[in-house]
Amino acid sequence: MKAISAVVSGGGGSGGFRGPGGIQRSGTPPIGGGDRGKDALWQRMSGCMDQIHSVMVSVWLLQRVLSKKRDPFTHVLLLDEVIQEGDPMLTERVWEAFVNSFASQMKSATTSSFVNGIFTVGYPKLYSMIENLLERVSRETDVKGVLPAISSEGKGKMRAAIENFRTAFLAQCLKHLSDRINGVFSRGNFLSKDDITSIVMRIQEEIEAVQFDGHLTLMVLREIGKVLFLLAEKAEYQISTGPEARQITGPATPAQLKNFMICQHLQEIHTRISALLSGLTREASELLSPSLGAIYGIACDSVESLFQAMLDRLQSCILQIHDQNFGVIGMDSATDNNASPYMEELQKCILHFRSQFLSRLLPSSKTAGATGTESISTKLARGMASRVLMFFIRHASLVRPLSESGKLRMARDMAELELAVGQNLFPVEQLGAPYRALRAFRPVIFLETSQLEASPLLQDLHPSEDQIWRGIKATLDDYAVLVRSRGDKEFDPVYPVMLQIGSSISENSSQSKSTD
Repeated sequence: MKAISAVVSGGGGSGGFRGPGGIQRSGTPPIGGGDRGKDALWQRMSGCMDQIHSVMVSVWLLQRVLSKKRDPFTHVLLLDEVIQEGDPMLTERVWEAFVNSFASQMKSATTSSFVNGIFTVGYPKLYSMIENLLERVSRETDVKGVLPAISSEGKGKMRAAIENFRTAFLAQCLKHLSDRINGVFSRGNFLSKDDITSIVMRIQEEIEAVQFDGHLTLMVLREIGKVLFLLAEKAEYQISTGPEARQITGPATPAQLKNFMICQHLQEIHTRISALLSGLTREASELLSPSLGAIYGIACDSVESLFQAMLDRLQSCILQIHDQNFGVIGMDSATDNNASPYMEELQKCILHFRSQFLSRLLPSSKTAGATGTESISTKLARGMASRVLMFFIRHASLVRPLSESGKLRMARDMAELELAVGQNLFPVEQLGAPYRALRAFRPVIFLETSQLEASPLLQDLHPSEDQIWRGIKATLDDYAVLVRSRGDKEFDPVYPVMLQIGSSISENSSQSKSTD
C-alpha cells in the first residue's frame, strides 16, 4: 500500500494516503484515487507474476545444467555438489520461498479494506493470474525425462494462498443474489418481470466472470444453486392451497390468479437459466439440475391441484354414461342430433375451464414458439386431454346393453367429445395413442362379434392391464365350468373372442417384461 500510495498521490511513498488537511489514512486511497489505486495494484500483481515466472524458469534451467555438468577433476555432478542427499531440489526450494512470501503478503492484504475489496470482487482476475503463471511455467519447463519447475503439490500451495479471497468472493456472490430475492419477498410481493430480468442478468454476470475456468465455474454454480433453492422455498410459501385455489365452477379467484402468475414467472426463470447453461459443460448443467428441478416442481405445484380438480369433474361427468339407456330399440337416430346429457355437461365444463382458466395460463403461440419448450400448463392440458379420452373409452366399452340406435348415439357422443377436447384442451391429433384409440373405438362398436378378433382396429385400442386380465380370465373359467356342468353344447360367441384377445394381451405383456 505504501508503493501504491505513492503512485496515486504522486508523492514519494510516504507510507499512506493523505486526506483533506493532510491527515494520513492507511489502506484507503484518497477521494478520486480509487480507480488509480486499483489499476496500480493490478499492475503490480501482474509484474509480480512476471518476475516469479522469470526466476522459476531461470532456476529450472540452472538446475538442468547442473544435473548434466560434472566437476572436471572429481567427475561429480555439479548438482550433487550444490544439493546434499535428501535435500529438496533448487526449484522446490525457491518455489517454497516464493509461495511462503506470497501467502504472507496475501494474508496481510486482508487487513486493508481497499486491497481486500479489490481482490474479493476481482477474485476471478486474481485466480486467472495465478493459473496463467502456473500454466506458463509448466509449459516452458515441460521436457521429457526432466522434472518440471513446479510440482502438483507446489501448484496447490500457490492456489491455497488466495483461498481467503475465493471464500469471500463466493460468499459475496451468494449474498448479492440472496439479498435481491429476500428483498422482494420481504415486501410480501412475488417476483415481477423486472425482478426476474434483474436476477437472471446477475446470474449471467456471475457465470461469465468465471467461465474461463471450469473448476471455478462449478464453485460459482454451487452458490447459484443455493440461491435457486432459496427462491423455490420462498415461492412455495406464496402458493394458495385452500378451496379457493381449487374451485372450478366460478370465475378465476384472486388466489388462483396469483398461483397462475407464480407458475408463469417460475417457469420463465427456469427457461432463461436453462438457456444460460446450454453453453456450459454437461457437469455444469447437472450441478444446477436439482435446484432448477425444485423451481420447476414448485411451478407445477401452483396449478396442478386446479387441473386435478377439473379432471375429477370431467371424469365424474363421464361416469354418468352408465346412467344412460343405450339399449333402447327404435330410437330415431337420424333426426336426434343432440348429444347425451352427460356429454353436454362435460362440454360445458370444458368450455368453462377454457374460458376462465386455460386462457390465462396457456402461452400465446408467439411466446411458445420463442421458448421452444412446452409450458407446464400445456403439458398438464395435454395430460388431461389424454386421460379424458382414455377414461371415456374404458367406460364406454362397459356399456350394456348397446342397441344399434345406442351405437349411433355413442358414436355421436364420441364426435362431440373429440370436438370439445380438441378445441378447448389440446389438439387431439397431437395426442398420439389416446387419439388413435378414440378413432378406432368408434368403428369397433359397429363390428359383429365374429369380426372383432381379426380386426386391425384392436391394435390402436389400449389393452387391459395384465392384473385385470387375470381377474377376467378367472371369470371366463368359471363361466366355462358352468356351461359344461349344464351340459350346454356351445359357448356364447363372445367367450372365445375374449379368451383369444385376452391371451394375446398376456403374451405381449410377458414378451415386454422379458425384453425389459
